[in-house]
Amino acid sequence: MYLLATIVILSYLIGSIPTSIIVTKAVKGIDIREHGSGNAGGTNVMRVLGWKHGLLVILLDAFKGVLAVLVVARLHYGSMPFENVTPFDDFTLVQIIAGISAVIGHIWTIFAGFKGGKGIATALGVLLMVVTVDMLIAIGVFVLVVTISRYVSLGSILGAIAVPVALVVRENLFNVNIPGYNTLLPFVIFLSLLVIFTHRKNVVRILNGNESKVSFKKKNKSL
Repeated sequence: MYLLATIVILSYLIGSIPTSIIVTKAVKGIDIREHGSGNAGGTNVMRVLGWKHGLLVILLDAFKGVLAVLVVARLHYGSMPFENVTPFDDFTLVQIIAGISAVIGHIWTIFAGFKGGKGIATALGVLLMVVTVDMLIAIGVFVLVVTISRYVSLGSILGAIAVPVALVVRENLFNVNIPGYNTLLPFVIFLSLLVIFTHRKNVVRILNGNESKVSFKKKNKSL
């Protein structure tokens, strides 16, 4: 139990690294939480400093999820401290636990007053390692929606929904035998709902017609 707790804590701390705050302070000497939407995430960095810095933050945030799943989870050895009733091997189950911990760390970061980003990029990194095909489909949905609407939040929400939908469709309509499907689906639904929950204010702004649209133009020179 001690070892698993260590993995959870380390994954949470890695997820908590406030990459958007670090990058914006290093690049422009500003606190991203005092600009744009005030959110400490890659989308807000993209709005304030341009798509290049925003993309850098998104990639770094995704890497936090990858790091938790591929590196921190490997600290596990021996048997689980509880009965593993899932169809996954113990290591895959530990990866899922580490991934969830990293996403929670990103959303409620201990390094920034428990107010972080919305978890989409870190969840992206986690899910790419666990459900690669379905995440590639979700990324396609995200890119398409953002290209058409210019709403990154809408792309994130629909992308999050696309992951469990893709799982269900591939398993049940295309008869793809997805290992651990019955256990994997609730995990994916949980992460997707968590991402949607963190975007609840964006949904209200979209419905009210005052949600900010992303621009791929040059960064704001006034900063």
